[in-house]
Amino acid sequence: MKPTLFVLAAGMGSRYGGLKQLDGLGPNGETIMDYSIYDAIESGFGKLVFVIRKTFEKDFLEKIASKYVNHIEVEIVFQELTDLPEGFTVHPERVKPWGTNHAVLMGKDVINEPFAVINADDFYGRDAFQKLADFLKGLEGSKNHYCMVGYRLQNTLSESGAVARGVCETDDNDFLKSVVERTHIERKDGVIQYKDAENYWFELPENAPVSMNMWGFTPDYFKYSEEYFIKFLELNQDNLKAEYFIPLMVDHLIANKTADVKVLDTSAKWFGVTYAEDRDSVVAKLQALVDEGAYPTPLWK
Repeated sequence: MKPTLFVLAAGMGSRYGGLKQLDGLGPNGETIMDYSIYDAIESGFGKLVFVIRKTFEKDFLEKIASKYVNHIEVEIVFQELTDLPEGFTVHPERVKPWGTNHAVLMGKDVINEPFAVINADDFYGRDAFQKLADFLKGLEGSKNHYCMVGYRLQNTLSESGAVARGVCETDDNDFLKSVVERTHIERKDGVIQYKDAENYWFELPENAPVSMNMWGFTPDYFKYSEEYFIKFLELNQDNLKAEYFIPLMVDHLIANKTADVKVLDTSAKWFGVTYAEDRDSVVAKLQALVDEGAYPTPLWK
């Protein structure tokens, strides 16, 4: 059975503004997501599942999903604030979504095979999808063995400003021990550094593995996520900004020795539109990939 690609497309780009998922950046107006899905199909994924907001459904079906249906099976699920376990209600002042792992939970009724999770507006690169697909194909029928693509930090920086990255600690066998969120990373004086809460700067290795929210799971992950979401809500009922993130769930499973997570090294270079100023650079990078023959143009025929 081929693995499934689960695409997180429910969010909007707060720093960039507007729906990044609809921004045409390729030579023929292709979105970043178009390239991810092309790479996924080429790497052996067999189904696409998108999680979106219900209010985005019409635009999404017309402008995005229609491109893929002749190439791969497509399913759409919805993430809403009101999607909570029995006995819980949304605080009347809450407007913030519940986070990436809540979005993942929305796929539990349509995904029954090993699956990958990616952001809709990040360019991940073919090598990353191939490594992920190859790993997931070996997981059919197994439980509690997951993976994460670990990008080399130097391949994920923005030329327009600081970035936030989940810096990974691994053991000698490349299994994940922890993910520490560093909210301000940039290259200063030729060296990659992060700034801590007290405004002190610390150096980071060029090849430090970082999470770009590219994960691989088996369906048992949904059960663990449902159970832990209840505990999360009990602890955060009155916190209007608390979010149920994938690394929070993964850290919990690793700490409890419930599951292990293999960190897959990739030579791929991540890029995305973190800032509006990044847009021209992304357009140029996509054009260069097309020029060198990595992608056809137009991408979808």
